[in-house]
Amino acid sequence: MSDAFPNKDYLQLEIYPSRLLNPDTAEALLNEIVGLDGIVRFFVHGPRIPQTVPYGPATGEAVNHPANRVITVAGQEVNLEVSVGGIRLEVTGADVKENIREICDSLLPFPYEFREGLFIPTVQTVTDYAKRGSGADPMLLGMADSKGKLSNKPVCILNRKEEE
Repeated sequence: MSDAFPNKDYLQLEIYPSRLLNPDTAEALLNEIVGLDGIVRFFVHGPRIPQTVPYGPATGEAVNHPANRVITVAGQEVNLEVSVGGIRLEVTGADVKENIREICDSLLPFPYEFREGLFIPTVQTVTDYAKRGSGADPMLLGMADSKGKLSNKPVCILNRKEEE
């Protein structure tokens, strides 16, 4: 197992809406959040949207679910494979936390919980070790999808475009 994540001074936040976010709301919220300085990493979680029908007479056929679509976050296209039920973030300080709360207040017209705590593991888990090995990038700690296949791209890394 590897050492702990290098900077334990980061705050971890969770935005937990009272209902699942539709893709348009999730896209708008994520783009506003990613636009802030001080966001270290984040991920969305929620119930998985099946890509194919798992059983029954239509086994193997594609599922036509309205939330199963591609959204654009930070200029990159991301295939949304879950219904967004929550967003977990790691930020550099309390000022960023308050900016995120203001964004949530303006974009979410329904109640939500906004919590600070420890939501993303800071040390390598067994799943991280199994998916990436002992020399994994510390930024990917806790970002492994335990139910995802190794052939899938389990983590989409958003790179900010360099300003010229």
